[in-house]
Amino acid sequence: MRRIYKIAKAELFTLFYSPIAWMILVVFAFQTGMAFVEHLQEAVRAQATGWGNSFITAGIFSGPRGLFASVQNYLYLYMPLLTMGLMSRELSSGSIKLLYSSPVTSSQIIRGKFLAMMTYSFMLIGVLMVYVVIGLCTVDNFDLPSVWSGLLAIYLLMCGYAAIGLFMSSLTSYQVVAALGTLVLLAALSYMNKIWQDINFVRDITYWLSISGRCNEMINGLICSEDVLYFVIVVCMFLALSILKLQANRTHASFSRVWGQYALVVVCAMMLGYATSRPILMAYYDATETKRNTLTPNSQEIMAKLEGGMTITTYVNLLDREYYHGIPAQVNEDKERLKQYIRFKPETKLKYVYYYDKPSNNPRLNFVYPKKSLAEMAKGEANIRDLDIDLFLTPKEIKKKIDLSGEGNTFVRLVERENGQKAWLRIYDDMMKFPSEAEVSAVFKRMVMKLPRIAFLEGHGERKIEGERIRDYTMFSSVKTFRYALTNQGCDVETLDLSGDKQIPKEVDIIVIADMKEKMDSLQKKKLDAYIANGGNLVITLKPGSEIMESFIGEFGVKTVPGQLVQPKQDVAANVVMNVPTEAAKALAPIYESMLDRRQWVGTVISAGLVMAENKGYKAIPVLQTVDTMKTWNEVQTIDFVNDSATVDAAAGEKQGVYTTAMALTRKVGAKEQRIMIIGDADCISNGGMTPPYRRYGAANFSMIPGTFHWLSYGTVPVDVSRPRSSDNEISLAKDSVKAVRYGLMGVIPGILLIGSAILLIRRKRK
Repeated sequence: MRRIYKIAKAELFTLFYSPIAWMILVVFAFQTGMAFVEHLQEAVRAQATGWGNSFITAGIFSGPRGLFASVQNYLYLYMPLLTMGLMSRELSSGSIKLLYSSPVTSSQIIRGKFLAMMTYSFMLIGVLMVYVVIGLCTVDNFDLPSVWSGLLAIYLLMCGYAAIGLFMSSLTSYQVVAALGTLVLLAALSYMNKIWQDINFVRDITYWLSISGRCNEMINGLICSEDVLYFVIVVCMFLALSILKLQANRTHASFSRVWGQYALVVVCAMMLGYATSRPILMAYYDATETKRNTLTPNSQEIMAKLEGGMTITTYVNLLDREYYHGIPAQVNEDKERLKQYIRFKPETKLKYVYYYDKPSNNPRLNFVYPKKSLAEMAKGEANIRDLDIDLFLTPKEIKKKIDLSGEGNTFVRLVERENGQKAWLRIYDDMMKFPSEAEVSAVFKRMVMKLPRIAFLEGHGERKIEGERIRDYTMFSSVKTFRYALTNQGCDVETLDLSGDKQIPKEVDIIVIADMKEKMDSLQKKKLDAYIANGGNLVITLKPGSEIMESFIGEFGVKTVPGQLVQPKQDVAANVVMNVPTEAAKALAPIYESMLDRRQWVGTVISAGLVMAENKGYKAIPVLQTVDTMKTWNEVQTIDFVNDSATVDAAAGEKQGVYTTAMALTRKVGAKEQRIMIIGDADCISNGGMTPPYRRYGAANFSMIPGTFHWLSYGTVPVDVSRPRSSDNEISLAKDSVKAVRYGLMGVIPGILLIGSAILLIRRKRK
């Protein structure tokens, strides 16, 4: 080791007696200082606006636009300049012969040179540590462990680049050629995840070999054994190749022997990489305070209950609009979407089945391939992507395996357990497309426990759960492509017909009664009364002025305020009303607290105010109320809100105030707590009512759905995937203080380094 230290020391002295090491240090300090101050300034501005901050540590250091991500993006420009002379200088000057004739092995030479690069890299990390210290001193509850993870990622990346640069430097006596060769090799390694991705076994090896984005998870605070071992294997591989190159020059070994040794080193590295990337051999540590890179405790509990083997088969229809996400070249990227779940159940098998059939979501085909058969369409699409058409099963062949017509022949995953249970994982018609933790956990949860069965009463003019009418409840109940539909949140949804001798199934947990237009007959009413008397849960939605619904909610002691609620606003009909969750609603479901934090609201049109008029044994909890800062009253006279302007008329019984528009009722029935939700606007969660006509702000009407059914199902669905709030939300810096930090980091520190290096180089030149 002493010889290795001496070589490293000599290399560092040589490095710092040249301008390149100092210039890189100065430029690195200036560039990172500028990026750090910009992120710091953003946090100070956000706090000054009054909106507040959250996850300040991540915003400055670990976020997708944070300091560490910026460093990762331009670090590859520095390392080739540092490593280009490590061996090239020895080869061009002839000093390599002195090393060969000395009692120093090739391994010691390479390890000494690499140790010098590790030491210099640590100096660059020291520059970043200055910013970490500033963060510690200015950010309350600074999330230091996640920052350590990011620093580890950057340091490992530097070491990886250094090993690659050292190898390229050992190949040539020209330093410029070594620098350019390093850049080319780094570019090739970054592009490896795009090579041979349509070949099953090779796909995993080339995807593992890619250095592109390798640090992202660690920068975000998640340390994975695969990523750490990747850098260890890559460093060892290129150091071994460098040693073999030096040894070959020293001993004048034959061409076949040298290349055989090279191949053996590379193959061993590839096999090790393949093994360490297997899910069953991977270990994780989430360094973030809120464990934001890990499944929530509720999801982890669900995964722990999934005993036995499990297979997730992805069916990819070549004619589907979203087929691109599952083609062979995208398989590894697609698997990343399930990585969090595979982490807790690594024995899960992932399969892909390719076919073509008529999809339900791709009208483009009729325009691009008019009067063409499905086979001709498939060939056309395969040619566009250079895909082998023989890879895809024909409609007849896929139907022999499985019938996907119920899913519209779209991109879908089938989850199957050893015990025979099956469930679908779909993609949705929104910006996210793929299921989030809530949807995936809901699929798994229904496999390990009974989830709510929800029945929608029909036969009396209620809102339906099928069809495309604006007034109906199709979207939030049963549309498979809508993320927040109950069927995608783990619930079983069905219609409820009480006519004749039909009974309410015992398995039904919640009944939805949506704005009845006709009275139930006595027999039907008796069945529903028995369900309510036994503690059954209900959702009741209504519109103002309905005598039938007024009579029904009167059984629970609730009545509506006369008229409809109005809330005059500019350029919007007065009967468009903004409602916000109450403080009491926070205890019912996490989403209500989230809505309050985000200043989200629910829009209603022609809505009724709700009040408790009589004690029927229920405890009332206001869930939604009109915004107290906006003038609201119950209008009983005006009907035309487009041509007429409504005003408060106390003599007519109109009263300005804050009105409850959604109310939760509870009571004890035996050992069970019965829960009933009454909403004063049946349209606010209908197909067309989720986007009320209010131009200024977007509404969050869909939030009523998970909020309501989470409470009614006693927290079982939707799965609660809410996370703890961040504690690093305050920064103790003023605007003037940021200026001082800017001058220090971008002026003083680089200036000191520049002046110090100039003095050292001038003194050395004089000697």
